[in-house]
Amino acid sequence: MGEVALGGRRLVVKVGTSTVTHPTGKLNLGGLERVVRQVADAANAGCEVALVSSGAVGAGLGRLGWPRRPATIPEKQAVAAVGQSLLMQIYEKLFGEYGITIAQVLLTREDVADRRRYLNARTTLLTLLSYGVVPIINENDTVAVDELKFGDNDTLSALVAGLISADLLLILSDIDGLYTADPRQDPEARLIPRVEEITPEVEALAGGAGTERGTGGMATKLAAAKIATSCGVSMVIANAARSSVVQEVLSGKEVGTYFPARERLVSRKRWIAFNVPPAGQVVVDDGARRALTERGKSLLPSGVVKVAGEFEAGDAVAILGPDGVEFARGLTNYGAADLDRLKGLHTPEIAEVLGERFYEEVVHRDNLVLLTRGGGE
Repeated sequence: MGEVALGGRRLVVKVGTSTVTHPTGKLNLGGLERVVRQVADAANAGCEVALVSSGAVGAGLGRLGWPRRPATIPEKQAVAAVGQSLLMQIYEKLFGEYGITIAQVLLTREDVADRRRYLNARTTLLTLLSYGVVPIINENDTVAVDELKFGDNDTLSALVAGLISADLLLILSDIDGLYTADPRQDPEARLIPRVEEITPEVEALAGGAGTERGTGGMATKLAAAKIATSCGVSMVIANAARSSVVQEVLSGKEVGTYFPARERLVSRKRWIAFNVPPAGQVVVDDGARRALTERGKSLLPSGVVKVAGEFEAGDAVAILGPDGVEFARGLTNYGAADLDRLKGLHTPEIAEVLGERFYEEVVHRDNLVLLTRGGGE
């Protein structure tokens, strides 16, 4: 894996519901203390550490005495509100024993989808880290509705890692890492220590959802790895039950499954790629796909063959090849209605159709991100 020096490194640690709560739903104080001790030790050694913590809903279930997760959004939000305050109370007490100051940061998808709010969140987190504060980050479940949710804290932790330009994302789970099969069902399953690229074959190794108390399984962790590594952040999946797992990972010991970082995207392109939900789709021909992926060109109307969805100029769109697979994402200069009229036309014809010439490009190269390896981003 290679040794990771402690001093001056920026680390995001994510802990799941299965680590911070018991199957009863009540808080697992031993699991929390183990995580806090290691995070505090890393901070004392010179790391800047942000902690993405699940467990608010699980803690709320335990406090209210409910046996399982509620089904309705208002009930989930109420349980999260009860549990979040309890969770932060415990974190404040545990980190305080090690002399570490913490801060609560609650985010929704809207906070990172809007460019100005994204930059504000980045500035706030970086300022807290510069003061030696450990931000405790969670999704704002008390107000988020489905269209504004990250969906799971694996995704949130990867987006946070990209947001603050972290060096490493450590996802702590109740499993040692990615296996060739489910180790709980197949005794021949082997741990995969390193994954260079997340291929369809690798994704096929992921099972379903996690525990009843949590929302993530291995599939969400692989999705997080895609985001993190594309943002230039290395990622490790490891077992939270290991007593010194954070220090083992930081010292370069082969623990869990390691996903090496790819070349870091610039901040604006990270935001476009992973934080802005596409408002529609633009299907291009093979020539346009090659121009974008091999020659670093902008997307022109002549390469567009189909427009789907309702979007306006400035919205993010998914760019698909003839095979229907998304390979890029970008901010469009045209709304769906105008682009549908312009598809297949060459640049001089734009003014003839629209009455005046707005932009030569549908998506300018500066506002376009390739999502596939080897695309030159």
